[in-house]
Amino acid sequence: SSKESDVATTKLNVLPEAVQEVKKLFESTATVILKRVKMTERKKENQTNNVDRTSCKRKLENSEELAVKKEETTSETGDLLNPTPLPHISLKRIKAIEIELVYTIEEDISFEFAEPGVSTSTRSVCGESEKADALGTPNGRALPQLDIQLQKTLQEASSCYGQENYTAAVEQFSAALELCSKGVAVVNPFKASPEDISSIVSFIEAKLVACYLKLGKPDDALNHSHRSIILNPAYFRNHLRQAAVFRRLKRHTEAARSSMIADYMYWLTGGTEQRISKLIKLYWQSMIEEAITREEFFSVMYTPFVGKLKTDTINKIKDIFAKNHPDYVKHIYTVPHGHHFLPQTAEWSSPQKHWLTLGFRNKHIGKTLERWSNRKLPIFTDRKAPFSLLTEEETQKYWDNTGKRIVPVMDFISSTKLTDEHCVCSRGIEKLHYASLLSRLQRVKEQTQVINQAMAELATIPYLQDISQQDAELLQSLMADAMDILEGRSDKGRVWNQIQKV
Repeated sequence: SSKESDVATTKLNVLPEAVQEVKKLFESTATVILKRVKMTERKKENQTNNVDRTSCKRKLENSEELAVKKEETTSETGDLLNPTPLPHISLKRIKAIEIELVYTIEEDISFEFAEPGVSTSTRSVCGESEKADALGTPNGRALPQLDIQLQKTLQEASSCYGQENYTAAVEQFSAALELCSKGVAVVNPFKASPEDISSIVSFIEAKLVACYLKLGKPDDALNHSHRSIILNPAYFRNHLRQAAVFRRLKRHTEAARSSMIADYMYWLTGGTEQRISKLIKLYWQSMIEEAITREEFFSVMYTPFVGKLKTDTINKIKDIFAKNHPDYVKHIYTVPHGHHFLPQTAEWSSPQKHWLTLGFRNKHIGKTLERWSNRKLPIFTDRKAPFSLLTEEETQKYWDNTGKRIVPVMDFISSTKLTDEHCVCSRGIEKLHYASLLSRLQRVKEQTQVINQAMAELATIPYLQDISQQDAELLQSLMADAMDILEGRSDKGRVWNQIQKV
C-alpha cells in the first residue's frame, strides 16, 4: 500500500494507497452501522446548543425572503425569521479558522469514535466531551495499548509536524499507515474493539490530510480526508478537514456540505463550546457565498419553510426570483424534496427550514435537473434507453454539454440539505453514478476519488438520520460494491446500476 503505481496506466487494478486497511476494517465498520440501527429506540436527551445567531447572518439571505414573507398570509407563514445580510467573510478569517480547527495535532492518539447506537433524528448526544474522547473510549473502557513500533513512528511523525518538516511527517505517517495495514496497531488486537482500531487509522489519515495541505498538495490530501471519515464519521474535525481540502481545490459547494455536517456532528457528539460552533458556521457560510459568487450558470434563493409547497406559493416565489435575478429565468425551479438549512438558522435542536429555488441561464440544464429531482431515486445517467450505454465519444459529448454543468448544481443542493426524504442513500448513489461516468471517460484518478467520497457520504448517513433495516442493507451493499470497484473489479452488476435499470 505504500508503493503507488501510475494510476493512469494501471487504472483500477492498482489499489489506492491505504485501501488495504480500509478493506480490513470495512466489515467492522458495517457492523457498527447495524448496531446503530438496532439501537435507535434507546431514550436520548435533547441538547440545547444556543449558537449566537447574530454572528452568523449571511449576505445571501436578503430581501427576497422578506418579500415572500409579506406576500404570504400570517396563517400560512407563522412566525418566520427575517435574517439580515452579513459583510463578506475575509480569506484571512477563513485561514484563521483552519489554523484553529483543521491543523490541530493532538499530543496523544485520540480515540475519537463516538458511541455506537446513536440515533440522530432525535438529536441525541453522546455526553462525552471532546477532551474525554482524547483520553479514553466513549464507554469508559481502558484504551488498548499501542504497538511499540507504531507508537515510536507516530511520535516521530508528530515531532516532524511540530518542527514544520511536513515532508518528513508524511513519510512517518505513511509508514505508520503501512504498519496498521500489516496488523501492527495495538499490542493485543483481539482485545481491542473495531472502533478503537478504526480510530487509530482515522487519526493517521487525518494527520496526512493536514500535512499535504501544509505542503500545498490538496489533491494528495483528498482521498485521505475521505478515508478518515469512512473510518470515523462521528468526529467533526474529519469533516472540517475534508472541507478545507475542498476549499483549496476550489470546490466550494462540497466544502459547504462538509462544513454543515461538521457543525452537526460537533453538536451531536456533545460539543458545548458555542465559539467553536460559531466558527464552523462562519466557515460554512463563507463556502456557500463563494460558491454562489463563482457560479455562472445558475443562481439561488432561499425561502423560509411554510408547510406544504402549494402552487400559488411556487408562483409567488418564481415572480420574486425573476425580479431579483433577471439573468437566470430560462428555467426556475423550486426543489420539492428535503428541507434546507442556513448557517445562521441551524440551531440543530430546532433549526429553521427553507425551500431552495434555482434559476438557470440554460433551459435544458434546468429541465434536466428538475426531471431528475422528481425521480424516486437519483440517477445520474447518460443513457438514452434503459439498457444501452453511449459510446465513449457520445459520453464525452454528454459530459461537455450536460454532465459538467449538472454536477455543480447537485453539489450545491446538498450544501444546505442534511438529509433526503426520498432515499437516505441518495447522495452516495449520485456520486457512484458520477464515478461510473468518469470510468467511461477514462478519468480513473477522479473516479477513485469520487468513489471514496461516496463511501464517506454513506458512512455518515446513520449519524444524520434514523435508517430502517432495509436502508441499512442497501447502505452496506453500496459500500461493499464501492470497495470492489476500488480493488479493480468491474462496475457491471453493481447495486446502483441495478437501481438504474429498474
